[in-house]
Amino acid sequence: MNLIAAVDKNWGIGLKNQLLVRIPEDMKRFRNMTIGKVVVMGRKTLESFPGGQPLNDRTNIVLTKDNDYQVKNAVIVHDMEELFAELKKYKQEDIFVIGGESIYRQLLDQCETAYITKIDYEYQADVWFPNLDELEQWELIEESEEQTYFDLEYYFLKYQIAVQKPSET
Repeated sequence: MNLIAAVDKNWGIGLKNQLLVRIPEDMKRFRNMTIGKVVVMGRKTLESFPGGQPLNDRTNIVLTKDNDYQVKNAVIVHDMEELFAELKKYKQEDIFVIGGESIYRQLLDQCETAYITKIDYEYQADVWFPNLDELEQWELIEESEEQTYFDLEYYFLKYQIAVQKPSET
């Protein structure tokens, strides 16, 4: 499974249920990477989309504790057991966890790759992505050249779970 997120300098991802910033190239990258794939999100993330509607051309899976929650063109699951049963239907490499904070934290240990857009700016945020630089099981394996959007600088990063090397005897 994969994680995908845009984060600021402090790994902030949102404020008042909205993205911190919308960078066209980041949005294009997100779309290109997830089109035709499975996206896993929480209810609040879905509700932050235009019209609160699922993303087109993707299988949308929404995790919510609200048993009455329904939305057209999305699969609704209510707990981790139900989520994992649903995810067994798909190739692991085709699954992208797209937020929010609690969903990222709950599924971090189930993922192998994280695609991060790291924005070189500190925003006011009220939700954060786990800081992969501080987690020894994650390693940065790719970093793009500096990208710019007006006066913002950002990078496309790829992290993977570090492969445990067998200890020498």
